[in-house]
Amino acid sequence: MSDKTNAKPPFSEDIDSSINIKKGGSGEEPSAPRPAATVLLVRAPHNEVEVFMIQRNAKTNFGNAWVFPGGKLDEVDGIDEANDYCFGLSDEMASQILGLKKGGLNYWVACIRECFEECGVLLAYRENGDLLDDPSKDEMTILDRYRDLLNQGEPVLYQLCKEMNLKLAVDRLAYISHWVTPKFEMKRYSTRFFIALAPENQKAEHDGGEGVKSTWITPENALEKGKTGEFPIILPTIKNLESIEGFSSTRDLMEAKVKFQNEVSCIEPKFFMKDGKMVGLLPGDKGYEDH
Repeated sequence: MSDKTNAKPPFSEDIDSSINIKKGGSGEEPSAPRPAATVLLVRAPHNEVEVFMIQRNAKTNFGNAWVFPGGKLDEVDGIDEANDYCFGLSDEMASQILGLKKGGLNYWVACIRECFEECGVLLAYRENGDLLDDPSKDEMTILDRYRDLLNQGEPVLYQLCKEMNLKLAVDRLAYISHWVTPKFEMKRYSTRFFIALAPENQKAEHDGGEGVKSTWITPENALEKGKTGEFPIILPTIKNLESIEGFSSTRDLMEAKVKFQNEVSCIEPKFFMKDGKMVGLLPGDKGYEDH
């Protein structure tokens, strides 16, 4: 199974006019990319891999686009106690995978937090080691309360873990790609993409704030609808969808991604106008270093 990441250079990028991309002013210095994390939550109910996607509120950056749950890292993601609330991966191990000196575990924690905030799925283990797969009615009351608090900006993820005796299931995430926002955009991010198997009996649903619609969809279907404009998606989303095409089981998919997570390279697209079209280059493309 091939692990596709780059397009054949150069490529024309007709940016979907329905997507709200906030561009920086002409002549302005590009802003420094902020660390962010995104998760492809997957399942395969009918021997066909599906990924959970959310349509962003039109008023937000990348508004109207269909994206994976994710967002910027919060300071609280990397507090000293993080290791105490995570299972299966230390900060040292996570940092080694990402090629960082320290702070790598923050990205795994941010993925789990954003997944819970944006789609209501919490990747965690109970005190007895079982996956939090089928929360009781009382547990759902607690989870809903903490999800609301997190969406209000309250840093309560570890407090939730303490109250319910949970450990974050960081070992269920595999690192798959690293994208940096092009310099022409106002808000720039250095985003690490991960993939995780969804708990079978937790219901994924958008939050009604930043996310206005949500769906489970095969990567093939998402890409096909993206080409017609029915399903607006941006380049990093397209490339990550392409990288999970062709798998019939989540087991094969996860095994393939875990195998290559130490070999992920950073991708920062460069864009320029040519013959009235915006043309893009990716690292390794001819002419990339000239722009």
